[in-house]
Amino acid sequence: MTNEVSTVENQIRNSQFAIRNFIGISLGDITGIGPEVALKAIAAEAAMDDTRYLLIGDENCIRRLNTSLGLNLPLKKFGNYGDIGRFFAFNPLAEPLPENLPAGSPLAANAAVAALHDGGHRCLRGELDALVTAPVNKESIIRAGHKFVGQTEFLSELAGTKRTAMMLLGTDERGRWLRVALATVHIALKAVPEKLTAEKITLAIELAAQACRDLGLPRAKIAVCGLNPHAGEGGEFGDEEITTIGPTVEAMKKKGFDVVGPLSGDTVFHYALKGEFDAVVAMYHDQGLAPLKAVAFDSGINWTLGLPFIRTSPDHGTAYDIAGKGIANSGSMIAAIRLAKQLTRNRK
Repeated sequence: MTNEVSTVENQIRNSQFAIRNFIGISLGDITGIGPEVALKAIAAEAAMDDTRYLLIGDENCIRRLNTSLGLNLPLKKFGNYGDIGRFFAFNPLAEPLPENLPAGSPLAANAAVAALHDGGHRCLRGELDALVTAPVNKESIIRAGHKFVGQTEFLSELAGTKRTAMMLLGTDERGRWLRVALATVHIALKAVPEKLTAEKITLAIELAAQACRDLGLPRAKIAVCGLNPHAGEGGEFGDEEITTIGPTVEAMKKKGFDVVGPLSGDTVFHYALKGEFDAVVAMYHDQGLAPLKAVAFDSGINWTLGLPFIRTSPDHGTAYDIAGKGIANSGSMIAAIRLAKQLTRNRK
């Protein structure tokens, strides 16, 4: 164990705040709505418990927003983990960013990557209980010179693991949950049949079942989607269900998993929403996200399964068109923070 980690642990151990959750929030692209929804969310959550928050990103931006939004949170410059207070800001860059950067600015993109990097390392060192990541813009980050697929992939590489999967979850207006794990994520639709392997489906099933346990659910009943319409109609519309998905599901049953499939993607989410399944494994990005966003557009959560630390995120983008107007809906960020706190409590 490094001296740095030992020092941090001693600070936390000796602090009166040691038993509190300490959650990091990387601010994402500050020319988008990330900083706004982050501030609104922690302001809304402030009275719920005594969780401490570290906002990672441009401190000047956060302070300006805190004032202009009328939130007036008692923000403090972060010094060490024994500091008194609940709301802290830390800029991982040496210099503050200029004001009024244009949407998608390379400077904002570089800062977003730096914040994500800093937050991920703090979690890996055990300094933070969870990391909630505000939205970034992939195109801007790539244009700024970074090799970047997404925050999920970035944090997976940072943690040195490839055994991760994306789960999206949220509730409808009646409080019914939909939880969707993805077997494939950010690839072209035409590439899905080739990239969809038994190993990826197996991993998604394993991590979805573990997610149910992490949530404290009484069971972990997993439904697995087919790839093709009507789950292939016995091979009439493709044979992936016969050659790959079906045999994988049967193999997982033999290992003791409570899993069924392949089921038709046009009906399985209806039954999951009714409570017949605890989670659904979708074969590709939009197969899972379209029904999730129809159910929980303003409160959906992105949860990275398989990381050695808790990472959640709001399920929306940078929304450049409304950034700076003070009208962004913070519901998804609030839900992401609440899930991070729930998972932290369950682990402790």
